[in-house]
Amino acid sequence: MVLERIGGGLIERQLPEPVPGAGEVLIEVAACGVCRTDLHVIDGELSSPKLPLVPGHQIVGRVIDSGPGVAGFAPGDRVGVPWLGWTCGECRQCRAGRENLCERAVFTGYTRDGGYAEQTLADPRYCFPLAPGQSDAQAAPLLCAGLIGYRALRMCGDAERLGLYGFGSSAHLVAQIALYQGRRVFAFTRDRDTASQGFARRVGVEWAGGSSAPAPEVLDAAIIFAPVGELVPAALRAVGPGGSVVCAGIHMSEIPAFPYEILWEERQLRSVANLTRADGEELLPLAAEAGVEAVITTYPLVEANQALDDLRTGKLEGSAVLTV
Repeated sequence: MVLERIGGGLIERQLPEPVPGAGEVLIEVAACGVCRTDLHVIDGELSSPKLPLVPGHQIVGRVIDSGPGVAGFAPGDRVGVPWLGWTCGECRQCRAGRENLCERAVFTGYTRDGGYAEQTLADPRYCFPLAPGQSDAQAAPLLCAGLIGYRALRMCGDAERLGLYGFGSSAHLVAQIALYQGRRVFAFTRDRDTASQGFARRVGVEWAGGSSAPAPEVLDAAIIFAPVGELVPAALRAVGPGGSVVCAGIHMSEIPAFPYEILWEERQLRSVANLTRADGEELLPLAAEAGVEAVITTYPLVEANQALDDLRTGKLEGSAVLTV
């Protein structure tokens, strides 16, 4: 399923079979999660995709071939392919251990073709081995929704009272990890979105309500998953002195002006950018240990546009996954 022009939707195409070059593996795709970042790419809110582009960066599949110089994976191995597809290892950010901020990074499903396809190529150094135990479709959302949520959660430190603004793919996964860690979780959704609030309660959060309402208690930290800038002042008002607000999206609407007093008292406002391989190495075993279960709706690959529309209009609970 190919994006040929911004805003044009995806088109089914028959492409040549990929051939792995040096340091690449060829993967037979079994499942690919549908991420809000895919929407941002397709709708033109992220400005520099390669075109034409095969989107998708929450890929689960099996290695079927490799090019010269590949080590660590063999044909038949099940792997996960995330957003971060390659880094230079040489720039200032890489040398400082911040490969997620690499100045020349390549991103799966954005600057290289991704997983909305029967086959894809990847650099095995940026793939994760996947243990048995979860189905391909269940594992897919962990590769971005889970990873970004986990990176945002780590930025919250030891916060006991955690607010989650927006309760979709990332939030329902990170809520399960936070609960496993003994935190108290509060979910904030659109004011009259009783379906999402009910979903959050079924996942196990302590409280769920509208984002314009005051938090039932002072929060220690909040993560904003919804790409809505107006939520930043709301979250800052909800956290107490020394609290953190973490913006977990790759794109957000404009943040309105807010008074300094809601940032004062050493509150922090941070953003999450991309992920590192270390995030995956920590998250995947933790998710298995915690029994994290993705709530998924599956679609055949050719119904990718329908999956994207359902995500765009809020018809989904949890995560959408394309199956191949």
